[in-house]
Formats: sequence, structure tokens, C-alpha cells
Amino acid sequence: MSRRRIGFWYRFAAFLVKPMLRVFFKRDWRGMDRIPADGGFITVVNHNSYLDPLSYAHYQYNTGRVPRFLAKNALFQHGMVGRFMRGTRQIPVYRETNEAADAYRAAVNAVRSGECVAFYPEGTLTRDPDLWPMEGKTGAARVAMATRAPVIPVAQWGAHQAMPPYAKERRLRLFPRRTLVVVAGEPVDLSEFHGREPNAELLREVTDRIMDAITALLADIRQETPPARRFVHRRAPVERPAESSAPDKEKAE
Repeated sequence: MSRRRIGFWYRFAAFLVKPMLRVFFKRDWRGMDRIPADGGFITVVNHNSYLDPLSYAHYQYNTGRVPRFLAKNALFQHGMVGRFMRGTRQIPVYRETNEAADAYRAAVNAVRSGECVAFYPEGTLTRDPDLWPMEGKTGAARVAMATRAPVIPVAQWGAHQAMPPYAKERRLRLFPRRTLVVVAGEPVDLSEFHGREPNAELLREVTDRIMDAITALLADIRQETPPARRFVHRRAPVERPAESSAPDKEKAE
């Protein structure tokens, strides 16, 4: 199935945002050829800064395959941000309501219609003290099992240096000029799970496979070894100082 047209609102957002990203940041983009040219697919991305959705969206916009993000419903309700979210056809997530399943159905329908749906499988900014990916939620796995579409892991690094997570003030550190690294990997091989009952155990296995792929890409970017056990947010919330204590290395440059 052919790719969907980018549309006015996505192009308008790119017109506003891309020049600023080009001026204030350097780019290290790899693996763009792994983004499918046609047909529906899923991307799964790590999340370590409020800025990294812009970095990732810039990367994928330049492939010609724009992503539809799953985002909390509040972002769709007010002002220009809400207008952009609706105009670019992002997918609202209604947490802990009777409409919570709507996001899953919308994501499945979008993938089956030949679009890209982008997941941050951690569900929030990572709470891992060193910004490694946490344990993932099963939403991406559910859509992958329902559609059998390619699942492309994406790792990104560097946005946290410009906008650290958990800082008391969400201010940008534009100097020195940071490098935003975005790397897409080979599709995650989930063939062994196809045809099996998508119960909780299987969805956890699929999710772990997806998170392993993202973590491996990030380890290559950082040239570091990830922790042996993935951080589980619900069991051990992290307390942080006013400014993030995460690594501030520019190893990817």
C-alpha cells in the first residue's frame, strides 16, 4: 500500500520547527534506509527528554514517512498545540477511562491503512538513573501482534543534554551546540510469536524483545554497556536533584 500524503499541518509544523533544529543542533542520523518506503509499520523509540519527540519527528519526516504518535488526550484540547495535534492526526490516549481502548483500535487501523504509528513503549520519560530504556508497556506489542507489521526500533541520544529530564525548569541549553543522534535499526524479528494467543505472558515476551532491540542500538550510540536488569518504574521511583545527574557525554559526535 502506498504511503500517505504528508498533508498541510505536518508541512506547516515542519516549516516552523525544522529551521530552529538545524540552527541550534547538529545531527547524526543513521539507518534512514531502514524506514519502510511503503506499507504500514510501527516504530518504537526510547524517551529521555521532552525535546526528543521533535528530534525524532524531524528525522522521520525527512524519510517521507511521517509518524502518527500516541499522546495523552490533554495535548489535543487547547490552543495551537491541540490544533497541530489534531491537524497532523496524532492519536489521543485516554488513560484510565472507558475510551482507553480507542487508541489501540486507531493505531491498528492506521497501520493496516499503510501508515506509521510511533510508540514510546516506556510510556513516559525514562526513570533509569543513567537514562537507559526502562521496562516497556505492551501497547506496541499488541498492535504488532494484531497487524504483523514491521516493528522498527529507533534509539536517540543527545536531546537530554539540551533539555535534561526532571530538571525543575524546562529550559533549553542551546550552547554548546549539541548533537541529536537518531538511529533506526533492522526490524525486530517477531515471527516466532505469530499465530500464538496474545496473552499477558506473550505480550511481555514481545515487549522485552522490542526493548532489547532499542537498548542495543542505544548501547552502540553511547559505546557503553547497559545495565543487566532493566529499570522497572512502578517498583522503584527515582528521586533526582534539581538538574539531572544523567551522563553529559558527547560520545556520539
